[in-house]
Amino acid sequence: MSVTIKDVAKKAGVSPSTVSRVLSNHPRISHATSEKVKAIMLEMGYHPNIMAKSLVSKTTHSLGVILPKPAEELFLNTFFMELIRGIVAQANRSGYDVVLSSGSSEQEEVDAVSRLVYGGRIDGAILLYSRKNDPVVEFLSRNHFPAVLVGRSEQHKNIISVDTDNVQAAADATRHLIQMGHQRIGFVSGPPELVVSLDRMEGFKMALKEANLEFHKDWIVEGEFLQESGYRAMSFFMNLPERPTALVVVDDIVSFGILRGLHELGYKVPEDIAIVSFNNIALSELSTPPLSSVDIGIYHLGYSASQALIQAIQEKDPDKLVYQRHIVPHRLIVRQSSIFSPPRH
Repeated sequence: MSVTIKDVAKKAGVSPSTVSRVLSNHPRISHATSEKVKAIMLEMGYHPNIMAKSLVSKTTHSLGVILPKPAEELFLNTFFMELIRGIVAQANRSGYDVVLSSGSSEQEEVDAVSRLVYGGRIDGAILLYSRKNDPVVEFLSRNHFPAVLVGRSEQHKNIISVDTDNVQAAADATRHLIQMGHQRIGFVSGPPELVVSLDRMEGFKMALKEANLEFHKDWIVEGEFLQESGYRAMSFFMNLPERPTALVVVDDIVSFGILRGLHELGYKVPEDIAIVSFNNIALSELSTPPLSSVDIGIYHLGYSASQALIQAIQEKDPDKLVYQRHIVPHRLIVRQSSIFSPPRH
């Protein structure tokens, strides 16, 4: 026979309502009582009936994480793995489960999210991306459903967002290359419909303008956040009659594709072309050569997004909910891929 909440209460010498408050992390329950009750739950093998609890509280204690691509493509980039790790860590500490959802098209994404929302399967949603015109953000905003965006929305100001100052981060990366003596600098961007691509492009242009350097459209390549995009970009640059001596690359994984292609053709980094990238994933330090990269605090982005969403869910008075943009600080980590001054012409 399964252990009930009354069994736990009897052994702990408290009322069943006290046990219920411990389960819901009620602030009026003392730390000592909470720890005592939790220890007895563990000892007796008690597990709360989540379905019954949800019917009473009208909450699921589940967060939906909306992925920007089909999972098989998404998980080729460790950025998203680290982001999800931060989300899950904070969710678990707060007693929430995480439900992943995705789709191969915008309509499939909207359909998947609507099933979660209308089916009462999640209490709030985290979007791991931000597009210029996003039907998922539009759906969540229209339904006044608690949501947090990793990035920022140009159309919807009434959504909480957790972001990097990508304009400033890209400007910092570009300025570093300029300080190393580079004047011919190219940019490898992400998909043009993503706000992060636009913001990093803006920061790149801003730094060039400050230094009175020309912006060359021929030195801009757009692609996906995949190694193969970097590999193709490298082929494009190396076939130009006049090519850049340095590149700002939108993502470390893309940079790995560039490094692979350059190595196959016998070019050296940073002697033939210098590289500064973004995200500072663990592998960037282990690449050959080690990548200079902007650390945007990926884990902290995910952790903060989860924390902000839970706070929004638990806010009983919607008028007190503050729609704000949380900025996670960034820093440029300089490594071997960019510390070489080009020959002066």
